[in-house]
Amino acid sequence: MLTNLPHTSLLTDLLFTQSNDFLGLYNVADECFVRVNEAGARLLGFPSETALLADAVWSRSLQSHPLTEAERAGWLAQVQQTGCHEQTIEMNRVSGKSFRGQLKISSFNDQDYLLVLIRILDQDRLHRAEQELQQSRQRYEAVFANATIGIVVSDRQGCIVSVNEMARHLFGYAEGELTGQSIDLLVPVSVAGYHERLRQSFVEYPSVRAMGHNRDLHARRRDGTVFPVEVSLSYFRMDEQLYVVAYIIDITIKKEAEKQLLAHRDAIERLNTDLEQKVADRTHALLNTLEQLEQSKNELAVALDAERELGELKSRFVSMASHEFRTPLTAVLTSATLIEKYPDTSQQDKRQRHLGRIRASVNHLNDILEEFLSLGRLEEGRIEAHPARVVLADLVAEAIDDVRGMLKPGQTINTDLNCPAPVWLDPSLLRKILVNLLSNALKYSGPNQSVSVRSICEDNQLTLSVEDRGIGISADDQEHLFERFFRAKNANNMPGTGLGLHIVTKYAELLGGTVSLTSALDEGTTVTVSIPVALD
Repeated sequence: MLTNLPHTSLLTDLLFTQSNDFLGLYNVADECFVRVNEAGARLLGFPSETALLADAVWSRSLQSHPLTEAERAGWLAQVQQTGCHEQTIEMNRVSGKSFRGQLKISSFNDQDYLLVLIRILDQDRLHRAEQELQQSRQRYEAVFANATIGIVVSDRQGCIVSVNEMARHLFGYAEGELTGQSIDLLVPVSVAGYHERLRQSFVEYPSVRAMGHNRDLHARRRDGTVFPVEVSLSYFRMDEQLYVVAYIIDITIKKEAEKQLLAHRDAIERLNTDLEQKVADRTHALLNTLEQLEQSKNELAVALDAERELGELKSRFVSMASHEFRTPLTAVLTSATLIEKYPDTSQQDKRQRHLGRIRASVNHLNDILEEFLSLGRLEEGRIEAHPARVVLADLVAEAIDDVRGMLKPGQTINTDLNCPAPVWLDPSLLRKILVNLLSNALKYSGPNQSVSVRSICEDNQLTLSVEDRGIGISADDQEHLFERFFRAKNANNMPGTGLGLHIVTKYAELLGGTVSLTSALDEGTTVTVSIPVALD
């Protein structure tokens, strides 16, 4: 054994411990291996170098059957003569499983010892790697060649290096015609200059993305005709060179389908317009019927029977309208009768008092009808928001002036407005919302009670609330309070149509906002409107 020779440590450091292939040092004089690296021992199926060297057969010839003296002498003579030997052989492992190995043998003398360095490379790994590379290439070629979309690969200068069959078919070129051509050949002449700038921009900042955001793209065939396309871009680098990959889909059929869809949509819109007109006409006829309700209850009953789909809404309306129309009409009739009893000029003050009652009753009827008309316009979609610059404090002051005539003795309206900057919204809709909420707050509050209007503007959001200390609303009634013609139980003896909060909600929706309510019986009610706004 040569374990004490000076070359042992050097070979161990440089070769044996650093190689993943088989490395063995063979002593010609002793006709056996004196050193085998651990990786080589495992390659042959041994758990360690020690186990291999201890095997009487494998330690002499690396074969499961020993070489004859003539065979051993033959390859030793060749190695001594040429200094090296190399061949591809079929090797066996201890388990009997074979593998293809590249055998490399080199000889050298060390202090009168003839040594042979044997190296075996496992070519099965290389063979498998080559097979995997070949399979990968075949898969890539299959995907590239058989893709159902056009694929064009170009270099950073825009020179086409590869196209698939579908791309050639889309653009009408024969095999090999596009290779080496500029990618600009495939875009319409009218946008060639613009496309060249876009291509340069992509080369400077490559990314995986779709082209033509929010605009139509077209490509040019070999015969000069153009067709609509969708294009996505990707890229890869090889040998430090950038390559751009364009994925192209012909969307001619899709565009035709879109045209047909637009034509169908236009037809549907025309049908919708006709239908809306019919609905408007029907609604108008219904409103005329409602105006004549007090004069002809029998006619109303027939109309309601014909409109069975109104259901519960019909019942609520009849209940509300019977009360709300009768009261002012009765007041008008009574006052007109009493005016006849004051013919003398000295009784002018009494006539004026009754004329005032007539005017108030007529105004009340007009308000009721205005609510009906507003509801009709809202449901027909004929009211739209038109934003304008609004100083909130001025608008609130105008709304308060509108309801000042409703103030009961001792009632006050307080404001706490935290919106110093003008905002952009529809002033008409907001004013109607505020007047409606203030009217309700004053109507359901007693004398000497205050109503508060508060506002705050934060994060492009206007929050406006109207708070009263009036009769309040029960929890059961709050669930239905925003429905059409709904009246709370504790408000049945007070005038009202039950449309106010429903209309407020619709106006708020037109402004993109929401309405919420908190209330408790005999404690008061707070209605809050939240509307997105743009600050000036």
